[in-house]
Amino acid sequence: MYSQPFTGVVKHLIILNVLMFIGSYVILGEPQSNEHLGRLSLALFMPGSANFEPYQFVTHMFMHGSLGHLAFNMLSLFFFGPMIEAVWGPKRFLFYYLFCGFGAMALHLGVQWWELEQAGIDPRSWNGAMLGASGAIFGVFVAFAYLFPNQIIQLLFPPVAMRAKYFVLIMAVLELFMGVRGYGTGIAHFAHLGGALFGFLLIMYWYKGRLR
Repeated sequence: MYSQPFTGVVKHLIILNVLMFIGSYVILGEPQSNEHLGRLSLALFMPGSANFEPYQFVTHMFMHGSLGHLAFNMLSLFFFGPMIEAVWGPKRFLFYYLFCGFGAMALHLGVQWWELEQAGIDPRSWNGAMLGASGAIFGVFVAFAYLFPNQIIQLLFPPVAMRAKYFVLIMAVLELFMGVRGYGTGIAHFAHLGGALFGFLLIMYWYKGRLR
């Protein structure tokens, strides 16, 4: 797949995420208990809960739970981001990336709040944390599929090739299915869907609803 040079906002986002991953381990360390969260203090907890802090609205998007989590998101940004940034420019691309990240957060919190209330649990007592750039990355997938719908993407697992527009559609359907059925405990499927949905809505606004 053709890609643009590794520069600009994409480069700085990857560097920031890597530095946050390493720095949080070195400076804050692993979580020890609910009173000593370590690096998890930068993840996002349910607003109103004991572990919530306002800065988590931003910091959670630059945190990752494992090296594999970080590698998947940053490789995706590396391969898909530069071509989008080349079309939109750095300012619009950065705004889009952050918009998708916040959209992912909003849908995830909304769905989780509703699920907890349905289960008879006070959401403010919930200690689960959300972290990662995956919501923003799913927004990047949507942008790439819109701008380059017929670009062939070669997947590694499974080893098949498909057009970008079909890749994103399949990913969205799988995330919705797994989110509704509760598969993959610990994975924020609705955050992924939120990033994709808010990205799509913003693109429709920018391009006045024109589909390709």
